[in-house]
Amino acid sequence: MAFDKLELNEIEVWDGNYAAAQALRQAQVDVVSAYPITPSTAIVEGYAKFKSDNLVEGEFVMVESEHAAMSGCIGAAAAGGRVATATASQGLALMAETLYQASGMRLPIVLNIVNRALAAPLNVNCDHSDMYMVRDSGWIQFDAFSPQEAYDLNLIAFRVSEDHEVRLPAIVNQDGFLTSHTAQGVHTLSDDAAFNFVGEYKPMNDMLDFEHPVTHGVQTEEDWHFEHKARQHADTMNIVPGKIDEVFAEFEKLTGRKYNQVEKYNMDDADVAVVCMGTSVETAREVAGEMREKGIKAGVVGLRVVRPFPFMEIAETLKDVKAVAALDRSAPGGAAGMLFNEIAGSLFNTDSKMLLSGYIYGLGGRDLTKKHLVDLYTELQANADAGKLLTKQQQFIGVRGPKLAFL
Repeated sequence: MAFDKLELNEIEVWDGNYAAAQALRQAQVDVVSAYPITPSTAIVEGYAKFKSDNLVEGEFVMVESEHAAMSGCIGAAAAGGRVATATASQGLALMAETLYQASGMRLPIVLNIVNRALAAPLNVNCDHSDMYMVRDSGWIQFDAFSPQEAYDLNLIAFRVSEDHEVRLPAIVNQDGFLTSHTAQGVHTLSDDAAFNFVGEYKPMNDMLDFEHPVTHGVQTEEDWHFEHKARQHADTMNIVPGKIDEVFAEFEKLTGRKYNQVEKYNMDDADVAVVCMGTSVETAREVAGEMREKGIKAGVVGLRVVRPFPFMEIAETLKDVKAVAALDRSAPGGAAGMLFNEIAGSLFNTDSKMLLSGYIYGLGGRDLTKKHLVDLYTELQANADAGKLLTKQQQFIGVRGPKLAFL
């Protein structure tokens, strides 16, 4: 059945959810299997509307839970289709069991996670607890800082995930409400240009190819499980950074928009720097510029690719910085935050004498204000001047009451 196309303006005013839904439409996804949850609902709702308006040829399958949503995606991907869905928070927690099935079976599924706090207490606003929960599930993970990037990274995710040398599922993260429900100008691609960039889907090891029968999800036990997982990491995940760079370069040629696995702002001569993700990157960039007017050489590092973690590039980026703050928007659960730990691991076997401190911020949607970041950069500069940490290694930003710190 033929489907209609949309004539888009060069710049459309979209929020992050609608931008992601448009990318799924333009990629001509074969199956979206979904169960709605705030704040990601509008992505799958948008695709369903496109289906009802004859703007996609694919199928929308409404299931009974998030676990079933990813199970449906796994079945459709194993059958040989281009597949995507979206979720958040408790929904992702219910879905988590199936994520390991998707990556272990090498199924190129695209999942949009609209980052939201995990209960209890119940909270529907942004933090990165859900993203952090599944960071080691074998999925490639991208991070969008804006609606524009939510649109672009979805198209990019299909290209990387579906590469026959990769064939790993991919997550596109965006901040709940802060990106998903905030409308901004988004530079669009035409339907033809977007689809040509993503390309026709080329199945591999699909179960409906009866001339070449395959088995998915076998039981291996101790005989072969170790080898399977080792090769999934060493032979596959290790080539993903190079593939991402190739696709980023192609996308820049098409659009003029340049993406890097590690985004660097004012880092050439930075003495102090903040490393963060999501919408916090844009706020930190603005404050860093203001701090430079006050004589503090402030920089910002934004993580565009969360998995595979860009250890070497982080080490190179931070090697000459005197003091760095890792900003983690997730409750650490008795340990330092993920970014703190990953940065520390990146630098451990280097000659860097950089002072690293960790900050937990923004839980449950709490604002990260410019004042918070001004104080943070001032504190980092004091550490750099003293040549040692003057405060606890791990602290909280923006908690009411007495200043809290740990470790």
